[in-house]
Amino acid sequence: MSDKFHDECGVFGIFGHPEASNLTYLGLYALQHRGQESCGIVSGDGKRLHSYKGMGLVSDRFKRDSIFDELPGRNAIGHVRYSTAGSSDFKNVQPIMVDYARGSIAVAHNGNLVDAQEVRNGLEHTGSIFSTTSDTEVLIHLLAKSQSDSLAERVAEALMSVKGAYSIVFLTETRMVAVRDPNGFRPLALGRLNGAYVVASETCAFDLIEAEFIREIDPGEMVVIDKDGMKSYRPFKETTPSPCIFEFVYFARPDSTIFGEQVYKVRKELGRQLAREHHIDADVVLAVPDSGVPATIGYAEESGIPFELGLIRNHYVGRTFIEPQQSIRHFGVKLKLNPVREVIEGKRVVVVDDSLVRGTTARKIVKMIRNAGAREVHMRLSSPPTSFPCYYGIDTPSRKELISSSHTIEEIARYITADSIGYLSREGMLSAAGVPEGCNGKRFCDACFSGEYPVKFPRLKADSQLGLF
Repeated sequence: MSDKFHDECGVFGIFGHPEASNLTYLGLYALQHRGQESCGIVSGDGKRLHSYKGMGLVSDRFKRDSIFDELPGRNAIGHVRYSTAGSSDFKNVQPIMVDYARGSIAVAHNGNLVDAQEVRNGLEHTGSIFSTTSDTEVLIHLLAKSQSDSLAERVAEALMSVKGAYSIVFLTETRMVAVRDPNGFRPLALGRLNGAYVVASETCAFDLIEAEFIREIDPGEMVVIDKDGMKSYRPFKETTPSPCIFEFVYFARPDSTIFGEQVYKVRKELGRQLAREHHIDADVVLAVPDSGVPATIGYAEESGIPFELGLIRNHYVGRTFIEPQQSIRHFGVKLKLNPVREVIEGKRVVVVDDSLVRGTTARKIVKMIRNAGAREVHMRLSSPPTSFPCYYGIDTPSRKELISSSHTIEEIARYITADSIGYLSREGMLSAAGVPEGCNGKRFCDACFSGEYPVKFPRLKADSQLGLF
């Protein structure tokens, strides 16, 4: 069982390039960290749409050059997905492509519609038949039912009928539409490449294909791209944006720019602030790789304690493996991480990670460091305690599984067997992300830390929601 939150997916789209499907493949490769369970591409040649998708990593599904012969055209969208437990199924793989009265349309979606089940119940009551368990399919049905003349109006009408988080890309035979919800929960960037328009969940995808980053698509903005160029619309009621701060803490790649900030810079500042709040006399600072590295560098710089690579990650671990029953203790963690005894033995160690969810992995890491000879082990987290589930497109455990929701910091320290534990304060986190003091965090959604949800949902039961893509 993973001890990290998982973002549900990443999206990519390109319009007007002769190598659209190839570039979409590369874009998805760069976004693979946002979803490892399935992937897909839909291309358009101006007359019809073509689809190829499946379970597994991008490199596994698109390993034959001949696949791209099945994806002709100058336009394409793509999707990588991480599903919640029990919803891993080929039928839910995106982009979803359908034919309806006005032609063909495909959609790739990052986020979660909090009222999807209620809307779906209403649609089924009036005769709609669903083929997936994904909330994204709800949008397809709403769009098909719309009587509006233009694609932009039909998309806007469908999205106005739901609530929640969406950074979403649509593709028809002749147009591409990219939309970000009014709260701007998930990132979505706009770029150019040799005259073609490109959209992606993160700018790291632009870097790989050498596209120019133009700007972020604003919260509540819709861009429509066709052969005549790009038009921008703002069809939704304006609201206070609340992008997800956990994108800075963990989800986004450190080489991306999101929400107007460079992720690596913010993560280093999270570490610096953590050192200010939770300094301790120690001999060495270690990172839990890879996501904890930037914050650890910041912690070391601010504290003056040397940073060392004391935990080495195996980058060739697959998503599944055959685990021995009793022969190797802590096998799952040992498969991924191995301590460097020469760095650790006899030392007072600070180990920095981005977050602590259930505490099970942290407990194994602390014991691993002790077994390597550490005199003391002090755990530091570059975010506050994660005490509440997310309903906006993140796979999170139920609240009862979140250790900080039911245990004090002292109890958590004892559970993970650390000499001490220190969480970054909410104020420190927000400050590192550029929120001026006194703003009370209104620039970001930090519901997983605070329990303050910017978009209300009908019910708080996990089983009331459709599967997250």
